[in-house]
Amino acid sequence: MNADSTTATHPAKAPHAHSGVWAADELRRRIAEGELLPGDKLSEQALAESLGLSRNTLRESFTLLNSELIITRIPNRGVFVASPDADDVREIYAVRRTIEPACLAWGPELDLEELERIIAQARAGLAAGDVARMASANQEFHKQLVRSSSSELLQELMGRVLARMRLVFHAMSDAPDFHSNYVERNATLLALLRDGKRMEAAETLRIYLDTAEAELLSHIDQHSA
Repeated sequence: MNADSTTATHPAKAPHAHSGVWAADELRRRIAEGELLPGDKLSEQALAESLGLSRNTLRESFTLLNSELIITRIPNRGVFVASPDADDVREIYAVRRTIEPACLAWGPELDLEELERIIAQARAGLAAGDVARMASANQEFHKQLVRSSSSELLQELMGRVLARMRLVFHAMSDAPDFHSNYVERNATLLALLRDGKRMEAAETLRIYLDTAEAELLSHIDQHSA
């Protein structure tokens, strides 16, 4: 995505009166799917036109996303997709360690067949050396874990977390092995779930998240030195 990103692969139009909230969801989705990248400038005029919104309504969505630290307003320069730092990574993983292991342990709607399908996608990406495909499958795997909670509030929160995670993943673009290392970790979680070992899966995921956080923080520290 270039420095002034305004369009998406999948055009969309505001469907109802709560358009500011809808627009925030749409922009969050575009970030989570990698259509908008850290540092991309968001043009009010072009985005309002592509989404079928007034500029005032679009600004409402910007206010929501700014409060979630997904975008950044810079006076006299405009609105930009955020570039997360080490503190953002720590905050993201604090949330993930609270939500995701609990979903593995107690989520009432675990869909093991869907998790299997997602892992197959990740393995296909790994075999093809397709980092973007692996990253997207990894995001979808964790989204599916939280979907098992059947809680709309938790899924909404996870959507925000995944949008910020996608921005963090961009910082790892020069470390493609980061994603490949987690393909089989996800498969291990699924194997534990199939064996009915939900608490063991939850503890394995907690350790997995600790490892991922440490790896990300080390990478950020090396590149900021």
